[in-house]
Amino acid sequence: MTDTDMNTAPVTTSRSLWQDAWLRLRKNRTAVASLFVLIFLALAGIFGPMLSPHSYTQIYQNYVRVPPSLEAYPRADAILPAFEGLMSRARIEGTPELSGDTVSVELTATTPIDERVLRYFQRSDLFTQPQLTLSEDGLSGTLSAHVERSYFLLGTDNLGRDMLSRILIGVRISLAIGLLASGMALIVGVTYGSISGYLGGRVDNVMMRIVDILYSLPFIFFVILLLVFFGRSLFIIFVAIGATEWLDMARIVRGQTLSLKRREFVQAAEAMGASKAGILKRHIIPNALGPVIVFVTLLVPKAILAESLLSFLGLGVQDPMTSLGLLISEGAANMRGAPWQLFGPAITLTAILFALNFLGDGLRDSLDPKER
Repeated sequence: MTDTDMNTAPVTTSRSLWQDAWLRLRKNRTAVASLFVLIFLALAGIFGPMLSPHSYTQIYQNYVRVPPSLEAYPRADAILPAFEGLMSRARIEGTPELSGDTVSVELTATTPIDERVLRYFQRSDLFTQPQLTLSEDGLSGTLSAHVERSYFLLGTDNLGRDMLSRILIGVRISLAIGLLASGMALIVGVTYGSISGYLGGRVDNVMMRIVDILYSLPFIFFVILLLVFFGRSLFIIFVAIGATEWLDMARIVRGQTLSLKRREFVQAAEAMGASKAGILKRHIIPNALGPVIVFVTLLVPKAILAESLLSFLGLGVQDPMTSLGLLISEGAANMRGAPWQLFGPAITLTAILFALNFLGDGLRDSLDPKER
């Protein structure tokens, strides 16, 4: 080959592990679709409660346990009877008429009509902006009010709170606790397990016995201690979950490290004088990420379920705040009379679990060094 041929030869750039993994992940349509589902649910949990017309704490006493519907409440056939009921309490007579979202009635009386009849309509949750227009002698007039119509696409719960708003805030809380607790378990577990496995010997034996001791502590007892000393808060909940979930992560990473430290590329790095920290950072941890990422995708739903258990026992999220686990618990208790209280949060949690599993499988395949 001449010098000219060497100068005109195409230059190929090497790809890092992460670039190569991203290219392979993009070819997995199921994993990419799952990633978009998780991003959509995360955005819905963050911005959904802000955009929802109903607050997750707002109670509608007239709409307790109403089923999901695309039609606005109150229904057209219930507006006039409700208005007539208020007229009866105000002791006025007439035939109300509905025109769009406005109800009006012509009033006639033998004595002057008292304007204080408006207070019965002002206290109503169904009607707003009541107005009374009287004649000069006060014996006749027109009473009108605007109908306050609301949409409950996923129905309401036992207290009359919008289920869609509560599911959105539940997605926010559940994903936040699951991701933060899993992130804490990932950082602590990977660091602890890789150090223990790589150093080996007596250090590994002592570090693993510490893990065994922590395994023997009951999870609920540990959570109660944290809540007693630091008070109840979402931060303490995810710390309590993350502080116990890292134990499994440490064991998995330790097993991977024991296998990897005997490989030729690690021995070559040691022979070239690489530091232990450099070997862990550049060779051990990146090549152990396949099983670790898959396990993280299982940690998130596990953390969500752990939070649900704490909320059920009165140690986690409390009303009016909610989470998917707490909503499912409440829905299961009312499944016969109001099944929509269970279906909404259950389908949402199922979508999260499936998306995490499919994404975990895609990440495992893309991060596996044997597939390079």
